[in-house]
Amino acid sequence: MASCTGAKAALRAVIRARAAAMTTAERRRSDVVLLQRFLALPWTAEADALLLFYGVGAEPDTGHLLLELWRQDKRVLLPKCLPGRAMEARLVRSGDDLRPGAFGIPEPSESCPRVEKGDIDLILVPALCYDLSRRRLGQGGGYYDRYLAGYGGRTVGLCREALLQRELPVEDHDRAVDLVLTEKRRLEGPSAR
Repeated sequence: MASCTGAKAALRAVIRARAAAMTTAERRRSDVVLLQRFLALPWTAEADALLLFYGVGAEPDTGHLLLELWRQDKRVLLPKCLPGRAMEARLVRSGDDLRPGAFGIPEPSESCPRVEKGDIDLILVPALCYDLSRRRLGQGGGYYDRYLAGYGGRTVGLCREALLQRELPVEDHDRAVDLVLTEKRRLEGPSAR
């Protein structure tokens, strides 16, 4: 367990450096393709309530995704961090509903309604990177690992092709997402078909 935790920490540093080395233009080109591919998914079209993440730093810029899904009258949810490294999903109707949250990431204000996990059709799961088996390397806080435990809906990850890994170190609580999209690939498990 300790060796896996250490391996993950070392890999996080490598992935963060690789992501930071990408130019703004490279990231923007990647974002356009990743977000178009996500919007083109039948799952996205079918979903009423989608839990997204607000991309910051070198993450995909999901702000454009929020705008498009609002335009489509989708129920857009964003995570709100809670004490004890927990999170909940809250309905966000516009950018006016966002406030600076944990780690400087915009999150829903207190006035945004909470939405139960069972009412969410699709979760876009953030990650520093994914591997070919659709497992994710997160930031290390465990927020999504805890939140996804017991979630029975669909999960999708976006991963820049340049950051996709062959295989990630895995712990017992690590769970693969149903589908990972890169700019070039679609990696899916049996439940994604």
